[in-house]
Amino acid sequence: MTSFDSSPTLSVWRALLALAVVFVMLATTGWTAVRHQGGPRDALEAELAGWRKERVGTRALPSPDAPPRRVAAFFASIGAARQTGLADRFPRIVGNLNGAPVSLRYRANRSSLGATLKTERERLGKAASRLTREGRHTAVRRLHRFEALMARDRQILAFDPSGSGKVAEVFGDLERADRVSVVVPGVDTSLLTFQKTARKYTAPVGMAQSLYAAERAAAPGVRTAVIAWADYTAPVGIGMDSAIGRLAESGAVRLTALTEALPGDSEVALFCHSYGSVVCGVAARGLPRRVSDLAVAGSPGMRAENVAGLGTHARVWAMRDEDDWIGDVPHLALGGLGHGEDPVAPGFGARVLSAAGAVGHGGYFEPGTGSLANFAALGVGSYDEVECAPGHRHCRRGISGGSGL
Repeated sequence: MTSFDSSPTLSVWRALLALAVVFVMLATTGWTAVRHQGGPRDALEAELAGWRKERVGTRALPSPDAPPRRVAAFFASIGAARQTGLADRFPRIVGNLNGAPVSLRYRANRSSLGATLKTERERLGKAASRLTREGRHTAVRRLHRFEALMARDRQILAFDPSGSGKVAEVFGDLERADRVSVVVPGVDTSLLTFQKTARKYTAPVGMAQSLYAAERAAAPGVRTAVIAWADYTAPVGIGMDSAIGRLAESGAVRLTALTEALPGDSEVALFCHSYGSVVCGVAARGLPRRVSDLAVAGSPGMRAENVAGLGTHARVWAMRDEDDWIGDVPHLALGGLGHGEDPVAPGFGARVLSAAGAVGHGGYFEPGTGSLANFAALGVGSYDEVECAPGHRHCRRGISGGSGL
């Protein structure tokens, strides 16, 4: 239910419920609990200053926020040697530059990771005696994360160590893929939680690896790639930032830029979990037409009353398993608090998928589950293999390759 209904009595009850939610959040997390602590950005600022002064012949380099097509055209015009030179001199910029060649971004981010790792080791060595036990533990975890990301087989598409950190990783051949899937995670996503050993498939890397393996098994002849996309600032914990749309709005800008910058003409599907579905909902209206499918799981809402309110051409899919606590969260939108209607509600109008086998809020990407099988079918375009949720047997209606039964 949402505040879009017009009943005064319902509106009063929802207002009271919203206030109660706020008080609970304040009591359990505090106003300041969700603030990110910024990190030093001196190296990036120095690169930006050099980038603005640099010339290729008489031409200035494209602005880091230039449209991806303009950036791609520039790099295509300067040749491989100059491309490599720019990546080596300005790795923090090129590694995160939408429109730059993918392989060049991998190279630049590996260089940026190496420099960051060296700096972090030196900083830890100098400050070790002044750190609390918790501070030292966090610093060591960061070092281990940087070391892991530098493994030879990893393809890092984006990397920013400042604050809580942002990162994106590719599984498969992104430049040759026929179909690309993007995993958009939710609350508590950061550089440190990008990959986990325990509960592996609740973290972006595990989610993407699981989806990539399932897609290859589902359609061996389809060239696929999956991106674990943690390249936005996510809310920390169940606090005020998770109940409003501020971080989703900034994340949506970055997600749209990513989809616009993907190489080739592959079709793209977004798989958005928890607060990641809020990001996808806000981004929906501006996504390029190559984004054919938008699937959400465990969603608190997409900041829309219904699918039409998303303003997207993409097919919208939703799922939630019966054990997911998010189903008990009020689906409302009142004074900026809450994210609107429940995407699995009949009135929302999404194509509702089975989540059979998934357990709890973080179980949708577990191997062997029906939820993962459904995601994989969407990712490779095998709509006739999609299993609708009970009571939603027409979820495939109107799709080429998917029956209406």
